[in-house]
Amino acid sequence: MSPQMHRPAAGSLCPACTEPLEEDDRFCGACGQELSALSPPSGGDRPTLAVSVPPEWRTGPGAEASSAPAEPPAPVHAPAPAPAPSASGDFELPPPQTPLPVPDPRIAPPAAPPAAVPPAVPPAVPPAAAKVCVACRSGHVDPDGYCENCGHAQPRERDHMERELGPVAAVSDRGLRHHRNEDAFAISTTALPDGSPAVVAVVCDGVSSATRPDEASLAAAGAANELLLTALPHGVHPEQAMREAIVAAATAVNALAGQPPAGEPSEHGHGSHHQLNAPACTIVAAISAGGLLIVGWVGDSRVYWVPDDREGPAARLTEDDSWAAQMVAAGLMSEREAYADERAHAITGWLGADAYELEPHTAAFKPDRSGVVVVCTDGLWNYAEGPDEMARAIPADAAERPLHSAQVLVGHALDGGGHDNVTVAVLPFAVARPGAGSGHDRRA
Repeated sequence: MSPQMHRPAAGSLCPACTEPLEEDDRFCGACGQELSALSPPSGGDRPTLAVSVPPEWRTGPGAEASSAPAEPPAPVHAPAPAPAPSASGDFELPPPQTPLPVPDPRIAPPAAPPAAVPPAVPPAVPPAAAKVCVACRSGHVDPDGYCENCGHAQPRERDHMERELGPVAAVSDRGLRHHRNEDAFAISTTALPDGSPAVVAVVCDGVSSATRPDEASLAAAGAANELLLTALPHGVHPEQAMREAIVAAATAVNALAGQPPAGEPSEHGHGSHHQLNAPACTIVAAISAGGLLIVGWVGDSRVYWVPDDREGPAARLTEDDSWAAQMVAAGLMSEREAYADERAHAITGWLGADAYELEPHTAAFKPDRSGVVVVCTDGLWNYAEGPDEMARAIPADAAERPLHSAQVLVGHALDGGGHDNVTVAVLPFAVARPGAGSGHDRRA
């Protein structure tokens, strides 16, 4: 059905410019005013515009029942709504254009429909954090441990290790000449049955001429430490516990001879060529417990005593299992002559399946003053061999800063050339009542 338009009567004037209008005019010839909606059609229902009205816009009596307010506020610059059909099927054109009402600031405008947004592209998953080269600081490290940019071999986990545990600390470093660190250490604290503290330091040095020396030292240090942590709380005398710990360490190293190297199939079994040139290492350890200082060793790693006040003499508490030590003990050479010989560091005692009969060495001391115990491999004492040299190398506040002191001693060896792996543990030994006399007394 065609819409019925309301037309002006003959002789009427334009409501906008007052120009005369003709009967059939739909627009004013002078100003262009639309004339079809000069007045609402007579009778019939007034159609409502298809406009969604928020409930909060409806005010006054009967607002809830009303389907539309008389003049809902329209957004600024909103397009004019399209005409909607009335109940009778006729159309009513919108009223003449008039200035748009200013929105009431107290009333929130209707929410605009959400704009079409393209599907979000999931962010790229970043690759796993790649290790950066320690040399060029830009290249990534490949799975084999080499920089993809400069080719520099990266430090292994054991190349430099540090640990501090209460009153004891240790540092181990690969040194400047070796391609890997074959040393290992273990430090721990426990308590005797009476509740008094016991502090343990174990240092092992892999024998480079043997196979898998790094595995040997790690196995020995772990086994010795584990036994001490079990024996001491159960009341085993510290010196006896030390002997048992060395035997346990030897057993752990011996077991490696029947095992293939890491990553190699165990097709050879026991009694294979792995028995030849079996994994081997030295061991040295110290225990501070019950007012006693217990040391134990096999090989040429050492324990030094340095008093805090530097008034008592420093001392070396171990004797090397080495060719040089045998020459000196037999009176065939002076210590200076023996250690200047190229055979000086050939060891006569070690842990390993092809070692001679195991002879653990132990000794007990009762210091009369406070000091520090230095437990180290030959990678350190080669640069501070005499007790007085060691006393000069260690900081004066070593008892208060054991980790710092261990770091300083390793630095001393590296500054001296770092020809070997360097491992040192610093264990402060406190005496409540200062005494007089020598720095330590030997007890059988």
